[in-house]
Amino acid sequence: MSELGADPLYLDRYVGRFAPSPTGPLHAGSMIAALASHLDAKRNGGLWLVRIDDIDPPREIPGASKGILEALKAHGLNPDAIEYQSHHSDRFTRAIEQLKHQGNAFYCGCSRSSLGAGGVCVSACQRRDLSETRTTSLRVIVPPDTHIEFDDAIQGKQTFDLGKQHPNFIVRRKDGLFAYQLAAACDDGRGITHVIRGCDLLESTPRQLFLQSLLGLSSPQYGHLPLVYGPDGHKLSKQTGAHGVNNATPCANLRAAAEHLGIPKAPSSIGEPTQLVEWYVERWHKNRVPR
Repeated sequence: MSELGADPLYLDRYVGRFAPSPTGPLHAGSMIAALASHLDAKRNGGLWLVRIDDIDPPREIPGASKGILEALKAHGLNPDAIEYQSHHSDRFTRAIEQLKHQGNAFYCGCSRSSLGAGGVCVSACQRRDLSETRTTSLRVIVPPDTHIEFDDAIQGKQTFDLGKQHPNFIVRRKDGLFAYQLAAACDDGRGITHVIRGCDLLESTPRQLFLQSLLGLSSPQYGHLPLVYGPDGHKLSKQTGAHGVNNATPCANLRAAAEHLGIPKAPSSIGEPTQLVEWYVERWHKNRVPR
């Protein structure tokens, strides 16, 4: 294992995490992911970490981090630890240097318009041996024959032709910010054992597994939940303006999330969110989640 290896705090334990970005409030879809990851951790006697993925300042909404944490608390979802991804820049910088030292990354000066619809720089910049400037991003080299397979805890066996689907993807942007794929791979590879999240991130998993392998990091077991759609047929997300959950009705919100996860209906007599979450912990099982 590389120098980026596991955090000693998490060794030899089940460690799950919920990692929202502070780009808006905690909405119904995020609540389902938070509840599922919490239940899976506690059902297995593990730790549940909340990590605020705040590495993209231009997209952040002021006060969103605080609002997300307050919403989780109001719903009885209390983390064992809270982290902020923005505090891990040294870790990501070391990962970048390791990729470059290994010869697994190259600088790219292509614009979106020059790359076209595919958005992929396959060889030109790599041959030109560019250096780091304000007009270059950094890409990881993905050989064309790269295939990634993993057993998803909820969706079953997954196979990705990474060399064709996501060749030479960006790990550091032109503006100097670390790409989500790199940051998530590094943070999850330091002792997170299980990641339960939405299927909107299923395509990210092979890229993160690939980076963890290059960097000598451990990889969690991943499980991807079915998505939640609004009345207009679009996935609920911050990008589509999904409304935040109402902290004044935590039990109703939890019951709706639990129904989406296939958990048996809780007695109506349970009217306190912490007690309701505890009731769900005893009845949680990944096999109940609809695929």
